[in-house]
Amino acid sequence: MNLDIVSACKATVVAAGLAGAQPAFAEDPAQRIVSVGGAVTEIVYALGQQHRLVARDATSDYPAEAAALPDVGYMRRLSPEGLLSVGPDLVMAIEGAGPPDTVEVLAGADIPFVTIPEGYSRQAVGEKIRAVGAALDEDAAAAELAVRVDAEIAAAVAAAAANPARKRVLFVLTSQGGRIMAGGTGTAADGIIAMAGATNAVTDFEGYKPLSDEAVIRAAPDVILMMQSEAAPTGTDDELFAHPAIGATPAGRSRNLVRIDGMHLLGFGPRTAGAVTALAEALREAGGS
Repeated sequence: MNLDIVSACKATVVAAGLAGAQPAFAEDPAQRIVSVGGAVTEIVYALGQQHRLVARDATSDYPAEAAALPDVGYMRRLSPEGLLSVGPDLVMAIEGAGPPDTVEVLAGADIPFVTIPEGYSRQAVGEKIRAVGAALDEDAAAAELAVRVDAEIAAAVAAAAANPARKRVLFVLTSQGGRIMAGGTGTAADGIIAMAGATNAVTDFEGYKPLSDEAVIRAAPDVILMMQSEAAPTGTDDELFAHPAIGATPAGRSRNLVRIDGMHLLGFGPRTAGAVTALAEALREAGGS
């Protein structure tokens, strides 16, 4: 632990308190919370606890009111200075947020850092909601929300299964520079594709990885799925279909491309039922078999 950094961060908290923030070391339920992770922030709003937020990360773009909060940066590249400048008494972050050095500095400054478990299934959404509720001391409200959201997801998945898209879907994270970065198993993309009644076209690796031209052609997707995001451009439609390997696939020949807002599609939070329905409908409307 770098004691100079910790001391500087504690000084930042004290300065924030002198400017009107509450002390960051109170034992009462947290009232100055930094929410990290789009789904985490959505859950806070769904529980009606947004008045306790003092900042959010760059992935927290829903609901629209969240944009008015200070932005502490991208969830995997958080700086202790940025976090502590808002005088938090709790940082609540989705699993994988960091880096570890920042978490270590927060611990040294006596700022609780609560990790919310990530997951890409119906069950995982409920666990995420309950974990946020526990961190907020809103267990009963979170349990009620989890039951309602679970019922909505179950209905959306059942509807998709009753009239499945039966499409092979290739999720492309980005196609910029002619490099196809795709989503394999164990990803949010893989989870939402399955829930929408379709099949992930690539299952021979986990996570998000670049695909060779041969792998793209072998995947033979009927539809390409991408995020619609101004904050993190993923490449234009023309760039995608100009890619020789994409052009050689059924999706490329028929220009079958579905774009959905990234956090809506991949957040696995309160809006997941809507994402399942939107994707299932878009895939059914796409041409091809």
